[in-house]
Amino acid sequence: MAPKVSCIIIVYNGEKFLNEAVESVIAQSFADWELLIVDDGSTDSSLEIAQRFAQTFPNIIRSLHHADGGNHGMSATRNLGLSHARGDYIAFLDADDVWLPNKLMVQVAVLDAQPGVGATYGRALIWHSWEGGTAKEADFFYELGVTPDHTYYPPTLLLSQLLNIYQSPTTSGCLCRLALVNEVGGFEPAFKGMFEDAVFFAKALSIAPFFVSEKVLFKYRQHSSSAGAISAAENRDVWTRLRFLLWFKRYVRKSAPDPRVIKLVASLIRKQFWLVASEHLKSIFRKHKASCAS
Repeated sequence: MAPKVSCIIIVYNGEKFLNEAVESVIAQSFADWELLIVDDGSTDSSLEIAQRFAQTFPNIIRSLHHADGGNHGMSATRNLGLSHARGDYIAFLDADDVWLPNKLMVQVAVLDAQPGVGATYGRALIWHSWEGGTAKEADFFYELGVTPDHTYYPPTLLLSQLLNIYQSPTTSGCLCRLALVNEVGGFEPAFKGMFEDAVFFAKALSIAPFFVSEKVLFKYRQHSSSAGAISAAENRDVWTRLRFLLWFKRYVRKSAPDPRVIKLVASLIRKQFWLVASEHLKSIFRKHKASCAS
């Protein structure tokens, strides 16, 4: 029989944390799940780790990879997992994050009780303490921006996500109906790395109610080799966000959502454009100054 929940972990050179992520799925108090570990062309031992788990748990864990063994990016790899999913509900877990044991139990209960809700998410622990005594910062939580333990209809949470002020849905923290994932067409392959999740959730938040929980359901690991940390270190966040907003502007014009969304997206694009221009000018100035100094 098909499981209630299909859990999907995508991994690219994630051997350092993959075992812990998978173990957090196995430790769930809710037992009716399958796990698809999808490798994106790793050159470390990630695929071997995934295959070992699949051999140990042959009925509930499967190891997948692209047909050519190559690296196709986060969106295409999530979509590969989705194409093999059998559950009514979909739960993503990033290979460097960890679920708390009651994550699925809490979220399945929400979706079972509210058939009209498309997805649910809770608080994320911003997790520095995994490093123990070497952690440079303390763990903390971002504000949700809304009263928790309520259902919100479009475009409330979408507006919050676009403003990028509060915690919005995350791949590791959300449980979605497969029907919603299919309705929005899954993930956009053109977004291979940063903002691939923002694109997916922007589409979903445009059309579906989400239940926001007060409960802490996963640990969002902070480390220097994460995609987010690398993007921030290379000053690519502003540029990538602008690309996301430009893409979403085209998307909302086709789907014709609430006029407030179109107006907000246009405003954010203008602000983001000037941030990008400012960063570019600063970069040119720094290079010129360094050249003069040499």
